[in-house]
Amino acid sequence: MEGVTPEQLLDTPDLIAVGVAGDDVRRRMHGLRTTFNRVFEIHVDAPPHALPARTHAGELRIIGRAANLDVLLATARSAVALAGRAPVTVFSMADVIALHGSVRTTCGALKEAGVAAIVHLPLDLVELPELVAGDARSAGLDVLTLGIDTLDSESRLELCRRAAGLQTAIGGFKAFAPLPRTMSVTQPTTGYDDVKQIALARVVVGNIESIQVDWALYGPKLAQVALTVGADDIDNVAAVDPGVLGTRRSPLEEIKGNIKAAALEAFERDGLFRARLDGAQP
Repeated sequence: MEGVTPEQLLDTPDLIAVGVAGDDVRRRMHGLRTTFNRVFEIHVDAPPHALPARTHAGELRIIGRAANLDVLLATARSAVALAGRAPVTVFSMADVIALHGSVRTTCGALKEAGVAAIVHLPLDLVELPELVAGDARSAGLDVLTLGIDTLDSESRLELCRRAAGLQTAIGGFKAFAPLPRTMSVTQPTTGYDDVKQIALARVVVGNIESIQVDWALYGPKLAQVALTVGADDIDNVAAVDPGVLGTRRSPLEEIKGNIKAAALEAFERDGLFRARLDGAQP
């Protein structure tokens, strides 16, 4: 659909043409290269004393909303003690803001505790995202990914344009995750909607390097389709291999197999979007 406007892309019922448009941009930017990240999640209220056996994490990610900053800092220090070479991150900027302190002060304390970055800034939940991201960066923490918590049909294009505008304004974002993390009970998105949103994001948000899909949230089937219509990064692949299905059925081999089946080439990264070559335990 060369020369088509984003509005036409959003309105057309021709899903194949939409996918081709997204894939064309993706291939111009990345060729066959497809990145993925294995994540070990740590709930802020339940930090482990040790990592499980057969953990191969490119990132230790703190999730959940802490009751206060002291709880978050204690969990961060515990995670850093376990992490080795893997970066420790806090997932959502919305959870940082919910602590009701200065974002710059909170992020400075997290940096001092050993946290490397904030993973996700949800555009529909965070007011004044330019100022919030700037405060985090001033405190020494990168904000890596722009995302969306909830999505309705009226805001699909507007949120993509907001992501592109924020990147133009301040730069520094590594990825845009255009699929919602919270599903509406009354108006859930369909696979058709999700494929369109991935392609639309790749066409509209050309100034952010990667379009991302969450493996744990959306599953291998949609993630694989997303890779053929504009996505190039898979986040949140399981970092723990239970060891019950054999080497060929491990999380690592499953993600590599899915990427290969989409006729693409898999490259593992860490939580800071750096190439990960060792694949070893942190």
